[in-house]
Amino acid sequence: MSSNYRWVIVFAGGLMGCVALGTMFSLAIFQEPIAKSTGWSHAGIASAMTLNFIVMGLGGFLWGTLSDRFGARIVVFIGSVILGLALVLASRVESLLVFQIVYGCLVGLSASAFFAPMMSVTMAWFDKHRSLAVSLVSAGMGMAPMTISPFARWLITYYDDWRFAMLVIGIGAWIILLPTVFLVRNPPEAAAGGAAASEPQPEAAGMPLSKVFRSPQFLALGFTFFACCAAHSGPIFHMVSYAMYCGIGPMTAVTIYSVEGAAGLGGRILYGVLADRLGVKPVLIVGLLIQGLVIAAYTMASDLTHFYTLAIIFGGTYGGVMPLYAVLAREYFGAKILGTVLGGMGLLSSIGMAFGPLAGGWAFDAFNNYNWLFIGSALVGLGAVLIALAFPPLPERGGEKLQPA
Repeated sequence: MSSNYRWVIVFAGGLMGCVALGTMFSLAIFQEPIAKSTGWSHAGIASAMTLNFIVMGLGGFLWGTLSDRFGARIVVFIGSVILGLALVLASRVESLLVFQIVYGCLVGLSASAFFAPMMSVTMAWFDKHRSLAVSLVSAGMGMAPMTISPFARWLITYYDDWRFAMLVIGIGAWIILLPTVFLVRNPPEAAAGGAAASEPQPEAAGMPLSKVFRSPQFLALGFTFFACCAAHSGPIFHMVSYAMYCGIGPMTAVTIYSVEGAAGLGGRILYGVLADRLGVKPVLIVGLLIQGLVIAAYTMASDLTHFYTLAIIFGGTYGGVMPLYAVLAREYFGAKILGTVLGGMGLLSSIGMAFGPLAGGWAFDAFNNYNWLFIGSALVGLGAVLIALAFPPLPERGGEKLQPA
């Protein structure tokens, strides 16, 4: 296979990430119509997203380990089948508890089948421009708010039936994902071996897994990832509802969500290029600082211009920093156990993501506003900066610190 095929892997990873995360996060669009149709509470519906993140974390660890052993293709195939099935089943349920179980558990389990396997196989294809390649895969995930969410809003508005809209999205996920699975391939052995031989193996690469998960490298990465995701998950999930609370119309409020996604696409490319040139660690730390400050600024948003401006900064920043954790994990731990390491990091990040939707739903139900959600999220985001400052040095060769390839 030509080395140009590596860009097909990037395309496949981006497309599958877009569909998987887009369908999961579309619950933010479904929340209000479901509540009006069924009488279920906002907190009850949002708790399905909390379950998504918890199960996503556990599933990510499982899928990452399986991808290290059996390859990425079989893992993403199983995830694709489960994702469509979960949405079809969730569109038919009549009980909040059953909805929480079906949507929260099955969607979370299936969505987690794409991140660690596709990040791992993408980095195996690249020895140069690795940060950019991973950022482009992640950019597909960032495009989710610009694709699935507006489509869900249009379906709900046109047919006035959230169940039909969710059914269509589930079937559409099958139509897109299942053919794309067959584009996923491991790199040629010669190329993979050459790339591995050309870079030093970090000391942590030889550790048993029991020590890897207790190492300073993993703890610093994992808990920074946790705090970063805990900070932005609530604002992301409740952004449409918050904008509507501030007097912005439903369809216009969805465009704010889409602007965040578009900014995230540009942010991933920008931060990926900067990380290749300046190093991953400083770029990540600066990005985390910007994220914390812009979340706090949302408490002062009052009109559409404010929301759009903040959405560009917020989306570009949280989108830009997310793929950098995977690049750092490769630098610290090497390629052999990368899927497992990313799965473990994903578990911590998903626990962080689980707090935001539930906290936002609780804050609104208790205080009839979202101010405490944004204040608390900003403080957690600044905490992520402090943890990131404790990152251990990257592996060295000949006394010179290695920068990400």
